[in-house]
Order: sequence, then C-alpha cells, then structure tokens
Amino acid sequence: MSNSTQVPVADHREPAWTAEPQGEAGRDLVARLAALIRDSTPAAGQTRLVAVDGRSGSGKSTLGLQLAAELAAPILHLDDLYEGWQGLDGVGPLLNEWIVQPLLADQTARWRPYIWSDGTRGDWQEVPPSPVLVLEGCGAGSRAVAEHLSLLVWVETAPDVRLHRLKNRPDWDSYRHHHSGWAEAETAHLRRENTPARADIVVSNDPRNDTCNDIEPPTDQ
Repeated sequence: MSNSTQVPVADHREPAWTAEPQGEAGRDLVARLAALIRDSTPAAGQTRLVAVDGRSGSGKSTLGLQLAAELAAPILHLDDLYEGWQGLDGVGPLLNEWIVQPLLADQTARWRPYIWSDGTRGDWQEVPPSPVLVLEGCGAGSRAVAEHLSLLVWVETAPDVRLHRLKNRPDWDSYRHHHSGWAEAETAHLRRENTPARADIVVSNDPRNDTCNDIEPPTDQ
C-alpha cells in the first residue's frame, strides 16, 4: 500500500457515570476511564473501540485526545471522515466499512480523509495496530458500530457554553456560516440515534456545574 500513511498516535445501556472533566476531577476522570477501557472486552476483533461523542463545542475533542494520550492509543477524528457539511448521516456506515469490518477480519483499518477545501478524498491512511482505538466526533457512537464499541462516552454541555467556545475558536469566522445547519444536522442525528441514552458514560463538561465533581460507579439496574 504505497499510498498509505499512518494516523499519529496521540444494545441499550444506561449511563454508568456522570462527571465533570475539570481540574483534579478531570484528571481523575481520564485515569478512571482509561482503567475501565483497559479492563473492557475487545468487541472489534482484538481492538477496543472507544467512542467519544457529543455536539459541536462540547469538549469531546479535548477529552478524546486526553484519553488517547493516557492510553498511548491512536485517535481518529470524525472531522476527517464527514463528507462535508452534509456528511454526518453517512459517518456511521463509513466507520463500519472502513474501520470496524477490517478489524473484525483481523485486517488493517484504513480510511480516506475528506479534503474540505476541494470536496475530495485524500489517499488511504492506515490506523496503526493498537489494543485501543479512540473515535472522536459527533456520530462516533452511531448504531451502525454500537455493538462493536467497548465504551461509548457522551460529552454533555449546555448550548450557550458550546456556542461561547465555538465563537472563541480561531476558525469561527469560517465556521459560523455553517453553524446553524450543522446544529440542525446534529439534532436530527441524535433524535434518530438516541446516543446520550445509549452511552456508558455521560460527562458533564459545563464549568458552571459544581455538582458533578465526583465519579459515581454504576448502580445495578
């Protein structure tokens, strides 16, 4: 595969924990999530797939990167998979075709990054073999791949906090023209997928929230 390059390392279930990833509690959250992932059963061949899902501006990218660093695992950002601004609905099937099915067959997972500037796909890239692969982005927990996830994390953040964060990003000037359309796509996707209710972990990422500084273990249903 001479065209390939490697990605740099970096059923209904009730939410198990709720926590706020801030300060000491945040460091504790990442460490405990990592421990939970290490103890989980691989569900995509020999790989533990971890989905970090949430709406735009929720903080899922930060949490995904922290988890990947803690686990020395590769991370795949779904921003590189979406087929443009209308690509959210198609990301689940792409994850299944390009990532899950090869892993189930003991083959190397490969994907083609979407080039936003010209609307084309780049060369095939390989996901380096690893006990854990972190999938980060809205749609990471899609039903199309749900049964092959070892852990599904949903990052919950209030709409005004998410908007404030988005407006303070360096790419806001270009993103703002697409913000409302993408938000509508997220709403439709989540209404259909019901991702927060299927999550194993719900993370409250709101700096005004002082009630979720501890992580509670799951209770028997």
